[in-house]
Amino acid sequence: MRPSQETLDFLELMTRNGPEIGAGLPAAELRAALREGRTPPSGPEIALVRAAEAPGPAGPVPLRHYHPEPGAVLPGVVFFHGGGFVIGDLDSHDHVCRIIAAGTGASVVSVGYRLAPEHPFPAPVDDAFAALRWIAANAGEFGIDPGRLAVAGDSAGGCLAAVTAQLARDAGGPGLAFQALVYPVVDWTADETGERYPSYRENGQDYFLTSGAMGWFADQYLSSPSDAEDPRCSPLLAGSLAGLPPALVLTADFDPLRDEGEAYARALAAAGVPATTVRINDGFHGILGFGAFLGAARRAEAAVNAALRHAFAAAG
Repeated sequence: MRPSQETLDFLELMTRNGPEIGAGLPAAELRAALREGRTPPSGPEIALVRAAEAPGPAGPVPLRHYHPEPGAVLPGVVFFHGGGFVIGDLDSHDHVCRIIAAGTGASVVSVGYRLAPEHPFPAPVDDAFAALRWIAANAGEFGIDPGRLAVAGDSAGGCLAAVTAQLARDAGGPGLAFQALVYPVVDWTADETGERYPSYRENGQDYFLTSGAMGWFADQYLSSPSDAEDPRCSPLLAGSLAGLPPALVLTADFDPLRDEGEAYARALAAAGVPATTVRINDGFHGILGFGAFLGAARRAEAAVNAALRHAFAAAG
């Protein structure tokens, strides 16, 4: 099976001028190059977009708040951006948060956690959970109904959403109505050979995210190989998944992370957690937010927003 011509054309556009991840460029220079060449979609207009911050374990954690109906109390989404724990920021996923706020009618708070290699595991996890707890404790400041609070994220952010859901369960709160995990990395013990997850072998080249890039991200994020076995790093390895909030796990045909994401959904279901898997046909890693250009991305965005709307209706 090969991607459609539409998808191949978009992949070529995405990779034509950007720096190659893992090709020797230091993380700081890679971030600068990506920022310089970044032209993401603007996303829909949201009535209120403002900067905020949460107290974190090593200082303030930057936040960006999107509220489509200022003055109203709405469901809430705490969003964690992707980027392999090395790249990505509040700006790179601004359009994604706007799409979610507009598509769900929720108050969305995006979290700017610390990045590796300057701040390796568990620093991003610590920031993410501290931010989630503070947002929940101050829900009124964000126009959020704390009884209808979800976590969401893509790629590395999907990992953080899954991990913070586990940490919230273990800490006795905050209560979460849902977790939306978009092509999440959930098992850092995966290798590039595809022995454990064939999608690493099948999709490890030519589809934006490569297996080699995943190896480079791991080198930046993990201080030692043993970190990969920590459930706060690899949520699939948690001793128990029981008692977690309902989940959507969205995967894509041509993504090296496809199989581990679907394995996590199966493990959630086996633990009694209502979990839905949506695989985006003709999709690849990184499509969320590009619905203005790509049919597969529109399907991904629609699936995420529909799952969140359904969860908030059920919780309300």
